[in-house]
Amino acid sequence: MSRLSREKIHHLSKLLVNALYKNDQVDFLAEPNEVRLTIVKAIEEEMKLYDEIDRKAREKIASQKKQIEEGSQEWEILYRKYYNEELSKLTKLAE
Repeated sequence: MSRLSREKIHHLSKLLVNALYKNDQVDFLAEPNEVRLTIVKAIEEEMKLYDEIDRKAREKIASQKKQIEEGSQEWEILYRKYYNEELSKLTKLAE
């Protein structure tokens, strides 16, 4: 469930490379296109992490004894709680 389309990711990478290229304090150690492709890969990997957190939060809600309708206030509260818990776990692993 990616929030950014592939086209948007490529557009963002081009904007970033162009901004960096225009900055006198930045020197490219690789070709601009290689840098752009590295940016694309980094964005895609980050999106996968957030998609995984989303999936885990949804699974926790679905595993409740009581069925909770998506979009309800209770669902939203639980989603935020579980999402933040999973995000916190990920943050602790990165430290």
